[in-house]
Amino acid sequence: MSTVIIPSSVPSPAEDCEQLRKAVQGWGTNEGLIISILAHRNAAQRKCIRQTYFETYSEDLLKSLEKELTSDFERAVLLWSLDPYDRLALLANDAARKWNSSNRVLIEIACARSSHELFLVRQAYHVRYKKSLEEDVAAHTEGDFRKLLVALVSSHRYEGPEVDMSLAKSEAQILNAKIKGNIYKHEELIRILTTRSKAQLNATFNHYNNEFGTAINKDLKSDPKDDFLSALRAIIRCMNCPEKYFEKVIRLAINKMGTDEGALTRVITTRAEVDMKAIKDEYQQRNSVPLDSAIVKDTTGDYEDFLLALIGHESA
Repeated sequence: MSTVIIPSSVPSPAEDCEQLRKAVQGWGTNEGLIISILAHRNAAQRKCIRQTYFETYSEDLLKSLEKELTSDFERAVLLWSLDPYDRLALLANDAARKWNSSNRVLIEIACARSSHELFLVRQAYHVRYKKSLEEDVAAHTEGDFRKLLVALVSSHRYEGPEVDMSLAKSEAQILNAKIKGNIYKHEELIRILTTRSKAQLNATFNHYNNEFGTAINKDLKSDPKDDFLSALRAIIRCMNCPEKYFEKVIRLAINKMGTDEGALTRVITTRAEVDMKAIKDEYQQRNSVPLDSAIVKDTTGDYEDFLLALIGHESA
């Protein structure tokens, strides 16, 4: 469900590097050339380009780009050019260091990826920061959020399709009892959400809905201003239907007073090779407007062109 358009005949990494070198050397930067290459290469191809660029010019491609690019376009290109798990490690570190109770980035990283992918993020974090993601999350978060987020980022969920229906029934009852009793931060509620497989949780949530006549996320809206409840709802949406979760992030980023370029860039660069087609379809269905048109309305220049290329806009 990637939206990145790869040409049928891809130049060699050496040829791409030569063109990128020309784009950042001399008078003025050729941003269009940078977009035409990097926005149309997959993760493996971008990795080869970075390796070849360093071997050829003894400089990291990211350093060369950083010298020439600015603002939101720079941020988007640099994030996109990273290895996918290194990118998530960087975003996780930034989210941990600047954490506040309404920050959902760590939840996105922990819940919208498989256990193996999350493991690779933790490995990349070790390499980049010489310490563990769990350590940094624990150091920068507080109270019940610390307990919840550390459990999420250190989780290694079973990925199989098997479901224990009797367990789903009993844990749905546990969740309902804690929610109805306003004990949202109870260790049992956190344990269920942070350790069970996605298939098991889906069965539990379905049983919750059937048994108690309402969706669990609706019951978790008893106080819409409570950030902890909002975090619990985000966990459930991220695991149940990531495309709906990320559609909402994009919608809020675009529709608020002043575009939230950070959120828009984060979602597009992290989901373009994962499920951006599904996110685009969800956006169209939810807003009756193509995502391409919304981006054109709210962004400009090279930044706009780069985002459009990543989401597969036909003329980008």
